[in-house]
Amino acid sequence: MALYAELHRHLGGSVVPRIFWRYCQRHNQELIARFPEYSDFEGFYTRPRNTLDEYLELHTLVEKVQTEETLPYFIYRLIRGAYIFENLAYLELRYTPYLRTSEDLSQNDRIDQMQAIVETVGHASQLVECPIVTSQILCMHSRLPYEVNKAIAELAVNYPQYVCAIDVAGGDAHYGDRLDEFVQLYRYARSRGLKTTGHLYETRDGCYPELLPYLLRIGHGIQIPLHYPELLPELAANGQCLEVCPTTYIKTGTLEDPKQLKIVFDRCFEAGVDIAICTDNAGLHNVRLPFEYENLLTLDIIDFRQLQACQDAAFRHAFAWPHGQPPASLLTGLLQEEAAKVAPVL
Repeated sequence: MALYAELHRHLGGSVVPRIFWRYCQRHNQELIARFPEYSDFEGFYTRPRNTLDEYLELHTLVEKVQTEETLPYFIYRLIRGAYIFENLAYLELRYTPYLRTSEDLSQNDRIDQMQAIVETVGHASQLVECPIVTSQILCMHSRLPYEVNKAIAELAVNYPQYVCAIDVAGGDAHYGDRLDEFVQLYRYARSRGLKTTGHLYETRDGCYPELLPYLLRIGHGIQIPLHYPELLPELAANGQCLEVCPTTYIKTGTLEDPKQLKIVFDRCFEAGVDIAICTDNAGLHNVRLPFEYENLLTLDIIDFRQLQACQDAAFRHAFAWPHGQPPASLLTGLLQEEAAKVAPVL
């Protein structure tokens, strides 16, 4: 039974190493020459990096091959795996459409091609045999010019049937000199009724309170409870949710030990700030969503009550979830009803 909602997963980082390696066997002999054995490639693909910037370089490997023609290949396998192995009922896929366009085109032509990319992702995500509710989050990017980022925001506004929100990505340490641009773009998005999230407060170098008022959810945000807990009451009052991706912080060198996340969860629960547990890049990590849950429980970072609260929060803060009560709550209610029926007999 599908129970889970995934709110923070990157299209590029969702490709599991085995599928990417098999694709390269057929289409990228240069990479296969570097890694003729799968075990060598998997070790390279999934090993921890020293910094977030070094980690983000891995995305470029996949982005270069996720073209308009190949995206259905990757998305079919992504959706199939999410449904069969993760029991996902809801999935938001985020990516920068410009980085899937043809590099040999002019900037204006690449902007025009983004429309076809969004449509391709939208069509490919609808699998009858894997009935997951899906939507797209289009990512503006810290390394792209303002004109491209504005076009990404406008594209999101014009495709509500496929796109539920915009984001800003590319490493939160690189926003500082362009905060006015991103504030302007987020204001535009909110004025057009578009929902918003953003990679923010992931690292100590990416803490920009100027952007917080424009975000409905915060991508990562772990530095707030760790180092700026005075902001938590405001987040709670605004109903903002943190998208916490536990494995990411070890893979990027942001945290040394996953147990450091206990402070994040404890302070957020105490302040009434919701957390949605996410994978971020399930393929790069080789860790699917149920194992993120299990790891947090095994390490005593959260308990089962807190786990259920996070699962319910994911549905509550999902930008395009069409139903009322989360599946997890429905199942819990049914089990409680059945338990009440048999309790007197026992």
